[in-house]
Amino acid sequence: MSHVFGSLALAALAVLSVSASTPAAPPPGGAPSSNVTIVSEAANRFAFNLYGQLKGEAGNLFFSPQSIQTALAMAYCGARGETGRQMVSVMGFQEDRPIRPEWMAAACGEFLAALRGDGKPRAYELSAANALWGQKGYDFLPYYLALLDRSFGAGLKEVDFARDTEGARKTINAWVEKETRDRIKDLIPPGLLQPLTRLVLVNAIYFKGTWAIPFKKDATADGDFFVAAGQKVQAPLMNQTGHFGYYDGGQWKALEMPYKGNELAMVILLPAQVDGLPQMEKDLAAGKVLGDLAANLKTREVRVTVPRFKTTASILLGKTLAAMGMPLAFDPSQADFSGMNGGKEPLWIGEVVHKAFVDVNEEGTEAAAATAVVMLGAAMRMDEPPVFRADHPFIFLIRDKKSGCILFMGRLANPKP
Repeated sequence: MSHVFGSLALAALAVLSVSASTPAAPPPGGAPSSNVTIVSEAANRFAFNLYGQLKGEAGNLFFSPQSIQTALAMAYCGARGETGRQMVSVMGFQEDRPIRPEWMAAACGEFLAALRGDGKPRAYELSAANALWGQKGYDFLPYYLALLDRSFGAGLKEVDFARDTEGARKTINAWVEKETRDRIKDLIPPGLLQPLTRLVLVNAIYFKGTWAIPFKKDATADGDFFVAAGQKVQAPLMNQTGHFGYYDGGQWKALEMPYKGNELAMVILLPAQVDGLPQMEKDLAAGKVLGDLAANLKTREVRVTVPRFKTTASILLGKTLAAMGMPLAFDPSQADFSGMNGGKEPLWIGEVVHKAFVDVNEEGTEAAAATAVVMLGAAMRMDEPPVFRADHPFIFLIRDKKSGCILFMGRLANPKP
């Protein structure tokens, strides 16, 4: 695999098949910047809440909260009643801020447009794409299809789940591979789709960039990475001294490494103690962490050591999302997605599958992630530069610096594959 560039790729899918009163007025602040901020803040709350649910799994962890939220948002636009209220709450939107599907679609559309940029040349590549794959001949509500097409750019593409389930699966997987530059293959595994599948909602986001300050390959050397107190592995450690965003919060340090263009950056949250990650995860809260970063992250000279690593993750999110507060969406007898088909037959979420990959190297970052939502019917001053030596487990984020939105989030427990 080439390491000449860094790239991030993501695809999120919502698969709906046979079987959700609309919330009140949209929140205040109709300006695009206000809507983008609301969506970004919600995505960050969702990111940390989801991380809190997944942290109990052993080993490395990596996922894209923003893409999962976008896929859920497209499904939410067809949800009604309590099903919709639960979904919007889990997605990170404030419960005291009633949201109509029309506002959700418009706000998410503005956010995606902001991520894509205005078409001007950028020092990195960042793209987002959405599509709907519907059962051929199925009677979806024209209003729902138009809403997603207008706001998400997700036009309806017909396939035949009923008579050619495998062909539909291959068609969708091929689209995902194309939109993620072949980084995500076989997103939908055999058996996930059924003849009763009615709709697949697809979101894909892709980023390709290099570090603003690359690491020199000849400065990389094998060294100790402490996976736990008294337990270590050998890993390639990248080294450099340069000016980076830095914050020492006592119990943890933060390092911000921007990509070229200075619009996206990786943030590493490093516990002060080798075995400090569990306590840090316990205390982790989106508002506190991001607030501390905004107030205290200062650019200064830092001696940096960061492992070169690759990690992959495959996660079933259905039970997790239900436990986070949206059980109705997974209940065949109570889920209400009538905004998609007028209530002609019940629709509900059967499973949510997420796969992700990240490669951090001297030139930049390469990452990919995919989500399938299956719905079934029926700075401080020092004399010497501070040392940021990430030689033990840490949390890392890749975020859009302008909006503050977390695009990817993960944990490195062990850099050895």
